[in-house]
Amino acid sequence: MISGVIPVAPTTFDEDENLDLASQARVTDFLISARADAICILANYSEQFSLTDAERDRVAAHVLAHAAGRIPVVVTTSHYSARVAAERSERAQQLGAAMVMLMPPFFGTAMAADEAAVADYFRTVAAAIDIPIMIQDAPLSSTRLSAGQLAELAREIPAVQYVKIETPGAAAKLREVIQLSGPALPGPFDGEESVTLLPDLDAGAQGTMPSSSIPDVLGQAVRLYRAGNREAALTLWEEYLPLIHYENRQCGLRAAKVLLHEAGVIRSAATRRPLGPLPKPAREGLLELARRRDPLVLRGRPGGA
Repeated sequence: MISGVIPVAPTTFDEDENLDLASQARVTDFLISARADAICILANYSEQFSLTDAERDRVAAHVLAHAAGRIPVVVTTSHYSARVAAERSERAQQLGAAMVMLMPPFFGTAMAADEAAVADYFRTVAAAIDIPIMIQDAPLSSTRLSAGQLAELAREIPAVQYVKIETPGAAAKLREVIQLSGPALPGPFDGEESVTLLPDLDAGAQGTMPSSSIPDVLGQAVRLYRAGNREAALTLWEEYLPLIHYENRQCGLRAAKVLLHEAGVIRSAATRRPLGPLPKPAREGLLELARRRDPLVLRGRPGGA
C-alpha cells in the first residue's frame, strides 16, 4: 500500500508550449530527492485537460521510464467514457503505473452520471487492470459522490482501494467514508494542496496529495504525525500554512511551476493558453512567502542540467 505524500507533478512546457521532457525528468528527480512516497502525473494540477492523447502517452512513458522503479507512479486516467478510461488505465498499467486515479464520469455542469452509471464505470475500469484504483472526489466534477457511495464502491469493487477527498468538509467526509468502508478502503487520502492536512489526518487519512511545491515539508509533517508526534506535525504545518493557502487561493497550479523554475529545476514556468502566466504581484507574493521559509524547492537544481 502507498501512504504518505504523493505530489502531483506538473507537466512541463517550453516557452512555445511544447512538451519539455528534460524538465519533466528533473521534476521526477526533485520529487524523489524530496522523499515523496509516490508521484502522481496527468492530474488536473498537471494540466491534463490541455494535453492531447499522444502527449499523455509521451509524458507517462517518459516519467515511468525515468523513475525506473525508484518511486511508485500514479497515473490519472479520467475520461467521461468508461471505455476510454479503461483503455487509458490499461495503457498506464502496461507502462508500469503502480495505480490509476480517476474522477467519476462527468462532462461540464449538465452531464453528470447517476450512482448506477458510476458503479458501472469503475467496474469497467477495474476489469481492464490488475493495479489499484484511486477515486478522485473533486469539486471540479459535476458528478457528486456521497460518503456512502464511495464506501459502497470500495466494498463492491476490490480494485477501489484509495480515495482522494478534496471537497469542502473533507475531514468529516473522510471520517464517514472510513467508518462505512472499514478494511475495504485502506488508502483514504487528503487533497487540495494539504490546506486541511491535520484535520484530515485526525480523521484517518493515510497521507496527502499536494502539488509539487513543498513535498519535503508535507512529507515530514505526515511522518511526524504517523510517528505519534502530532504537536510537531501541527507546528510544521502551521508554519507553512500561509504559503499553502496562498498557493491554493492566489496561484493554483501555476505556483509549483514558478517555484520549480525559480530554482532551475524546470526551464520554463509556461502553461498552455488560455491559462496565462501568473500575474507579477501574485508571483512576487508567492516567492516572498516561500523565501521566508526556505523549502527544498528553492535550494537548487537536482539531477544536473
